[in-house]
Amino acid sequence: MSLTAAGDIREHPVPSEKVLSTSDKSIDGTSDIETAIVDAYSNESVLSDERDIATRIISVDDDPSLNPWTFRAFFIGLGLSTFGGVLAEIYYFKPQTVLVSLMFLAVMSYVLGIFMETFIPRRGFLRYLNPGPFNKKENAFIVIMASASATSALGTEVLAVQRLYYNITPNAGASVFLLFSSQLLGYGIGGMMRGILLYPSKMLYPGVLPLLSMFDALYEGGMAARKKLRVFYMVFAAIFIWELFPEWMFPLLTGFSIICLAAPNNAAVSRVFGGSNGNEGLGLLSICFDWQYISGGMNPMTIPLKAQFSNFLGYLLCMVVFVAVYYNNIWKAQNFPFLSQLLFYENGTQYNQTLILNSNYEVDPTLLAEQGVPYYSSTWIVYLLTSNLGLAATFTHLLLWNRDDLRSAWSWMTPSSIKQMWANFDWKFWKADGMRKQEVDDENLDPHYRQMLKYPDAPNSWYFAVFVVAFVISLVVIYKTNSTLPWWGFIISLLLATISILFFGALAAITGLSFIIQPFVQMIGGYLHTGKPVANMYFVLYGYNTVSQAQLLLRDLKIAQYAKLPPRAAFTAQIIGTLLGAILNFIMMNSIIDNQREILLSVQGTNIWSGQQPQQYNSQAIAWGGLSHELFSAGQRYQWVPLAYLVGLFMPIPFYVIHKFWPRLRADYLYTPIIAYYIGWLCVGINSSILSYFAVAFLSQWWLRTRYPSWFAKYNYIIGAALDGGTQVMVFILSFAVQGAGGTSHLFPAWWGANQGGNYDHCAMLN
Repeated sequence: MSLTAAGDIREHPVPSEKVLSTSDKSIDGTSDIETAIVDAYSNESVLSDERDIATRIISVDDDPSLNPWTFRAFFIGLGLSTFGGVLAEIYYFKPQTVLVSLMFLAVMSYVLGIFMETFIPRRGFLRYLNPGPFNKKENAFIVIMASASATSALGTEVLAVQRLYYNITPNAGASVFLLFSSQLLGYGIGGMMRGILLYPSKMLYPGVLPLLSMFDALYEGGMAARKKLRVFYMVFAAIFIWELFPEWMFPLLTGFSIICLAAPNNAAVSRVFGGSNGNEGLGLLSICFDWQYISGGMNPMTIPLKAQFSNFLGYLLCMVVFVAVYYNNIWKAQNFPFLSQLLFYENGTQYNQTLILNSNYEVDPTLLAEQGVPYYSSTWIVYLLTSNLGLAATFTHLLLWNRDDLRSAWSWMTPSSIKQMWANFDWKFWKADGMRKQEVDDENLDPHYRQMLKYPDAPNSWYFAVFVVAFVISLVVIYKTNSTLPWWGFIISLLLATISILFFGALAAITGLSFIIQPFVQMIGGYLHTGKPVANMYFVLYGYNTVSQAQLLLRDLKIAQYAKLPPRAAFTAQIIGTLLGAILNFIMMNSIIDNQREILLSVQGTNIWSGQQPQQYNSQAIAWGGLSHELFSAGQRYQWVPLAYLVGLFMPIPFYVIHKFWPRLRADYLYTPIIAYYIGWLCVGINSSILSYFAVAFLSQWWLRTRYPSWFAKYNYIIGAALDGGTQVMVFILSFAVQGAGGTSHLFPAWWGANQGGNYDHCAMLN
């Protein structure tokens, strides 16, 4: 049974290209991985373990003559890194969390590389621009550089909150170094754990298998590759032109609701059926024609339908719970907006947090008594509660359903393995080269890693140096940016991150499962630094972002291992992409805040811009960092939020018992952690896309996958990449051309399909 955690409204919830997982086993032995392989390749035998998957889905062969160190690779890599870094930050301020697709970056780099290969002559000086056929290692080099850049650094969230809510504008130099250090700390720690979390065969990283499978298909040459590219070009062009309509000219297509059109002034209709604008409503029965929001953080064409079944149940429960909580006035719900991430006074006006803080940005008890303890909107409390339920339920779920995977993930901790590691341990660990000490003919050595041994390694000393430099810079920055986080709190956050990387990183590598530990880190930081909301933001930055960055580094290094990209090329690509992305994130953050400040501070925002992410980060910092005892301790208003961790541990047990005694009820299809996470799914953003999301998922992962398996295997993922790519390029262009990312916005003239004075689906404006 596989499990993919979801619910983080920032960015790291779900590997969007996850298709095959060694953990996709039910209790009766049926395996999704087997079904997927048999369906797509009926002439193939069943793959039994990680080594089978890694060696038969992906080519083990290597051509050492292929050179990634070309001007072409750097030129395209820097170009796509610039595109990805800017787009990722634009998406950060969108009303719905959207990720820059890894598959899209891969296909775009391939298309650009083939273009340069075809049209640039190979004589004279131009031979440096076009040294020959564009090869797979160049493509992998570009993808790794661009993917390192194409994430919105969590540090920009901290800086955005300080600008929007504290009127603090940290020095530009200190801000850039904050981003550099917070992004690179995880690289340093994760890099030094390569021997455990990267090299072994059991560390499969199932989310990257479709990407490498596509690489093999594209570079095998012949008619099949040309047909795939032709399909990609057509779909890319079609969606590129189409997105001009829902994104600018005809925004009603973002959420077409017959019920809203029939009752445009009904508040209850707006809350339940509205959803075309940020924080408008639940979007029930709305139809979305905007791929940007249909795909969002999870491309529905890449997630197996069985894994989405619990997602769908959580979605249905979410609407029921949200409506029940609001209309039963639980936690005084009707005093506040239906959907919001802000803090409020009891009368429903927005809470002025600066009035409870002293000059050191700490909560003053006297000032707090004057202002009163703030409230959340009740739907946001449901999200916090169900997120904690899901996180705790994940542990029990894994222990009950994934015992074999857990045993495999921790096999390196057996007495014999520990004894072997101790025998090979070098106290100068920063000089050790991990598994390179093993003999090349070791039969247990991963076949892909064996091929990598012919190339000079990026030694541990490089990653150790990255860590030391980032550590020193971080210590300086936390005192130069008014963080209020003491040095010892910073060190505790790193220790917490290191432990999380080791354990959660191993599980992610084996099972494809990504844990969301941000709420847990916020809670620990809140009780360590009571009354210090800004310190909580920085504690989360170093305790949570470090884990995310380490997992991204290890994922990209696995791409390099599977593609046989030399380790030093991968290291270079990651560092360049990360540093460039951080600079671009900072520039775009400032530009968007300067031009869209009032919208970012509003409850609902628009369907173009929204401050929902800095709003939730700030309100969480105030709640946990400043008021954890007043809000969440036993006997307080929101005591069930932390108690949900305890309740969540027991949630999977009834379903396991039911399946044990009544297997025909198929309770193994119910992934309780996912159900719990998704009960809070609709707490934020544009919700009109959900019905379309499930419709596309059904069409792709059931109808095409079972009725036309050969076509599905050839074209499903390439079409998914083209849809993401064409959409993201158009969004990039429109953001600067007409939507105000770099200046004044130019909305399309108002007409029935562009209701510029209200919600685009014509539901009533409530906030």
